[in-house]
Amino acid sequence: MGSTQAITYYQNYTPVGDLTVLATCFVFIVLMCVAYNIKTKNYKIFCSMVVFLMVAAISDVIYHVMLNSADTVPHVVIYIFRHLHHFALFFNMLLYVIYVMEPLHLDKKADKRFAVVAGLGFVALMTYEILGTVLGYGFSISDDGSIISEGFNIFPFGYIFFLGIIIFLLVYYRNRMVKQILYGILGTYAVSFILIYAQGRHGQMSFTTACFMFPVIALLYLIHSNPYDIEIGAVGVSAFDDMIAYTRNHKDKRFLMSLYMKDFEGTGKHYPREIQQTIREFSHQRFRGGILFQLSNGRMVLAIDPKRNPDFETYGAMMLDDFYKAYPKFKLDYKIIFGMTDDEISENHDYIRLFQFLEGRMPENSYHRVEQKDIDDFREMKYVLSQLEDIAKSGDLDDERVKVYCQPVLNILTGKYDTAEALMRLELPETGLVMPFIFIPLAEQYHLIHSLSLIILHKTCVRIRKMLDKGYNVQRISVNFAVSEVLDESFISDISKIIDDVGVPHDKIAIEITESQSEDDFQMMKNTIERLRDSGIKFYLDDFGTGYSNFERIMELPFDIIKFDRSLVIACAEDKKSEKMVSYLAKMFSAMDYSVLYEGVETKEDEEKCIQMSAKYLQGFKYSKPIPIDELTQWFELTA
Repeated sequence: MGSTQAITYYQNYTPVGDLTVLATCFVFIVLMCVAYNIKTKNYKIFCSMVVFLMVAAISDVIYHVMLNSADTVPHVVIYIFRHLHHFALFFNMLLYVIYVMEPLHLDKKADKRFAVVAGLGFVALMTYEILGTVLGYGFSISDDGSIISEGFNIFPFGYIFFLGIIIFLLVYYRNRMVKQILYGILGTYAVSFILIYAQGRHGQMSFTTACFMFPVIALLYLIHSNPYDIEIGAVGVSAFDDMIAYTRNHKDKRFLMSLYMKDFEGTGKHYPREIQQTIREFSHQRFRGGILFQLSNGRMVLAIDPKRNPDFETYGAMMLDDFYKAYPKFKLDYKIIFGMTDDEISENHDYIRLFQFLEGRMPENSYHRVEQKDIDDFREMKYVLSQLEDIAKSGDLDDERVKVYCQPVLNILTGKYDTAEALMRLELPETGLVMPFIFIPLAEQYHLIHSLSLIILHKTCVRIRKMLDKGYNVQRISVNFAVSEVLDESFISDISKIIDDVGVPHDKIAIEITESQSEDDFQMMKNTIERLRDSGIKFYLDDFGTGYSNFERIMELPFDIIKFDRSLVIACAEDKKSEKMVSYLAKMFSAMDYSVLYEGVETKEDEEKCIQMSAKYLQGFKYSKPIPIDELTQWFELTA
């Protein structure tokens, strides 16, 4: 039990601490208004903590001012502001407990248990304080202005109570939180606790509210800071994801403009200043509330609220025109995609993949508006990709979703069909038959092609084995492989194992590959081909006549057959010079013991011309379209 004069009590307090808190909170408010922040649940809790810090600071200042005039001010008013100060501080810590629980992803039972404990603790603390004043066992003021403090001060115990809950949550569930954030919060609370303890030891009370503010500052810096790029004024990928989630949850729409410049992707380089200036002008001056996101070095996305910008279509067209005019000056290739947000894409946070998908179908220095068909095509692509991933994961060489088709090849010397090319198809539950031009680029892009190739090889070997057992004359069937597969260290063992497991002679299999343009890959490819040829496997150079061809390297690689592309057949029919050139190349290859196969033969004229140009094999729609491999027996003959 003890008493002291109000004036002495007041002398242990200076308003500088609370005024500093108040000023800092106003700075928070200014920053939150001008910075990019998504109104998530925790962001709203954070804002509430700032408000209650302001309430605590203001009420503490008023309380001490009135306490200095306790002989003239109604005591009940002093009590109200004292309890309001403690209420605001304890409620701030209650909010902190709720805030911390959100990223820890507690189960419902634990979440409810901690919330109830913290809530009941808050009610108990405030009830004790208020009843102490009313019943006289706590803080009160006598008629002569003296402060009467009976019993023990509950405030330090309340602080330790909430601090204990917060520390327990952070430490016990530490594996569920990023370490940097965990250490930042714990470190800030350590500083706050030391300051409060030191303040109490010296009979001070000026910086109590400030000690409650430090952990809130930690949240702002560690979690809610979305720094702008100082040169272009953009925020990052996480902010983009938050914006998409927020607009979807609020059933809102945004108009998005994606700019992709491949020269900057995967590099540390930044856009030239003139381009940055153009982007800044449109994103921050032409559009009200426009938000610019830097999703990678090469990709920026501008999000526009159509409600605030009814003329966004006009300004968007102006922006496209500016990029068109700037291209001759900078010679930097670009692709621009724009359109309204879509609920399905937003739900899956799939905009970057959508942009990449559409850009893959666009020429350089062009723009494209997203239509519903694009969304449908993207949805189909995602489904096909998910099936490809599942096929690769399952590792089933008999997977029913992968179908083998074959195109018979005419042997000019015998006039019979004894070879064929195995072709890949997919038959999926939702889409039915999927053509190669849709799924093969996907499989190559996502490194799933080898799984498909091995399935095709296995099923081809199984079919060859059955045909041989029934007495059919099978010279060989070729299977296509990507260059990346041939360069893989496991390629030789993968191929050999499948052929040997099925029990097919190696010379009944041919491997078709295109020529690699990389000098670094050449020697590895050569070694792989030589080792497999030694076992009897034949090798085709596919698509000769398209793109780049290095004759010196072709001659060094031990190919057996050179496949002349359909484009050469067409050129021969249209141009005598082309016909002479192709004929000369074919004769040269034949003279060097390469067999020449022309693909894409469709007419009698094509056939006659190719035969005149040293053809040994012919393949094309004139003979057969691709057919299921089970129907190949209709073309191959039985041995005598």
